[in-house]
Amino acid sequence: MFHWPITVYYEDTDAGGVVYHANYLKFFERARTEWLKAMGVSQTLLLADDIAFVVSRSEIDFRRAAKFEQNLIVESKVIELKKASLVFQQRLIDDSGICYCEGTVLVACVALSRMRPRAIPLNIVQEFNGAS
Repeated sequence: MFHWPITVYYEDTDAGGVVYHANYLKFFERARTEWLKAMGVSQTLLLADDIAFVVSRSEIDFRRAAKFEQNLIVESKVIELKKASLVFQQRLIDDSGICYCEGTVLVACVALSRMRPRAIPLNIVQEFNGAS
């Protein structure tokens, strides 16, 4: 399980100060990126090696409206790890555990130049297996 803090900025909200629905996916994306960074994985180096991670599918359930200036946490965990894909379960919660949204995200590993599936690098697989 990986936890990443999120502060809701004005730019994340609509005219009513409520987080715009698409921005929840951005929060989830940032948390996944920060998890890789925390593992010591450089996406810049991956791209130089023709490796990229792309979202193949996402499903999100909105539970409560997050609002301007709230401090929240994205919880992320890998619930399925295959040769060329991962499924993340992610939740946006407050510090008391109240859930604002949750979802699953299927991320595929691809050879960027061909946009074709390729095996997830072993060091990343080992890191996620150790985190499970």
